[in-house]
Amino acid sequence: MACYFRRAIAEQVSQVLGVPAEKILHRVHAVPVHRKRPSADFQIFVKSVFDDPGDAAFYQEKTQKLLDKLVVDSVVSEFGLARGILTFKVNRPLLVKKVMHKIRQDGCRYGFSSELVSDFPKGLTLVEYSSPNIAKKFHVGHLRSTIIGNFIANLKEAAGNKVFRVNYLGDWGLQFGLLGAGFSKFGSEDKLKSNALQHLFEVYVKVNAAAEKDEEMKRSAQEFMRKLESGDPQALSLWTHFRGLSIEEYAKVYKRLGIEFDEYAGESFYREKSHDVLDLLRSKNILKITNEGTGVVDLTENGDQSAHSTVMRSDGTTLYITRDIAAAIDRMEKYNFDEMVYVTDKSQQTHFLNLFKILKMLEKDKVDRCQHVMFGRVQGMQTRRGDVIFLEDVLDEARSRMLQNMAKTDTSKTTENPEDTAEKIGVAALIIQDFKGQLQADYRFNWDEALQSCGDTGVFLQYTHARLQSLLTLWNTREEEDFSASCLQDPPAIATLQHLLRYDEVIYKTLKELQPRYLVAYLMGLGHLANVAHHSLHVKGSAPEVAHARLHFFNSIRVVLANGMKILGITPVDKM
Repeated sequence: MACYFRRAIAEQVSQVLGVPAEKILHRVHAVPVHRKRPSADFQIFVKSVFDDPGDAAFYQEKTQKLLDKLVVDSVVSEFGLARGILTFKVNRPLLVKKVMHKIRQDGCRYGFSSELVSDFPKGLTLVEYSSPNIAKKFHVGHLRSTIIGNFIANLKEAAGNKVFRVNYLGDWGLQFGLLGAGFSKFGSEDKLKSNALQHLFEVYVKVNAAAEKDEEMKRSAQEFMRKLESGDPQALSLWTHFRGLSIEEYAKVYKRLGIEFDEYAGESFYREKSHDVLDLLRSKNILKITNEGTGVVDLTENGDQSAHSTVMRSDGTTLYITRDIAAAIDRMEKYNFDEMVYVTDKSQQTHFLNLFKILKMLEKDKVDRCQHVMFGRVQGMQTRRGDVIFLEDVLDEARSRMLQNMAKTDTSKTTENPEDTAEKIGVAALIIQDFKGQLQADYRFNWDEALQSCGDTGVFLQYTHARLQSLLTLWNTREEEDFSASCLQDPPAIATLQHLLRYDEVIYKTLKELQPRYLVAYLMGLGHLANVAHHSLHVKGSAPEVAHARLHFFNSIRVVLANGMKILGITPVDKM
């Protein structure tokens, strides 16, 4: 309920300074909890309130005068001053009541209904992510795009946006010419039925190797691609077959990750519209033909073509960026989105810079609402058998290791479906290990570190949630909303409630930067505070009034923890 306290503080400061409360409101920040000593609840850096410049002494004096005029009331119980920062401690029983009532009232909307977060524009957000290449097994390189895109979609949806999730498959281009040409020589319908993607992968490896040595095979691949481009029924039938089998297999992997898409699109959808793009570029005199016959768009200011983007091959066929331009224009017209987010690795940064530049040259006004969220590479996802390139192997490995860990742990609870529980914990471990750092940074995955039950891991979050959930079996009167705030004045309870005050600020920062690490760090802090509270604030053996209040308290933590985990793409487990 941070907005209630921020508003009360802003209004009192407004009266003293003569500055509008709305201007002060967003300058009031919750203080990060200090684990070893009590801290204030909110703070204002007074200099941030004023537009006029002044030196440190000027603001020190201004802050001191403000402090002298502020008065304790029913909301604020204490003021303080340190290094030019004015601090506020709120009424403790009011803190308990307001925070816990707001969590119960808002549920999954807690933190998002705050004035701070509600300022974010609402509308239709289109998120394009995952985007594997069909006819190939789901490569582990697509894991980051998949989980990051899912996180962004979840976050935007929680913030009140309508979200449209698009999987833009790599289902066109010369690799399909190779596959189409090679299948008649290396392919088998029987093997295709038994393990479609594995067999197509094997065919692709063989035909690719053959094309490097055999010019005839390379020409056959180019000819098959030309047939596809021209709509040859036989070539299209084979390609459609490969595409359908691929999507079926991908859907199984997405189900394991708890991910669904609104649309499976692909480059192939825009093979005809990409030629319309070439016509549009010609009509605006943007398309230039080189001496080699390729079509390029000049991206320099002076027209010397030192920086350009190739949009047409010399044989008249289109490229990946041409189809991306067509896709962007089509989505602008079809969905009239308010924002579109592309999630790919940082190697495609130049591609998206060029894409956005060309869209701007074509005077597409929605280009300013397009954003590329990029991420670094991950290494170290080998299984015990050796190197791994397929995501299914990684998910199997995570599940297998978690099952072994669960079997070794004395405190493990008996679950109805141990494999499903291990799967959910394993996925949480993968996601948290990935989300702890800056998205753009490369990082090395470490299995032992990711699967630890203590420390800042996905296993720890799942363990904490399951522990809180198990407490609720003691709650016989949960329908009774009323509880005594005086029963929750212990330091561990106050520190946890102070941390819960900060949730909307963390959500605000996460929305602003689309970096999951802020939410991960917050949830880890909440988990550690919850465990400290669990050790000292016993439910069993306490007086009924105390036990009831503490169960309300632990349930409030569980609700916020589960909400945050779901935004990250983690399904909380109730037992482990």
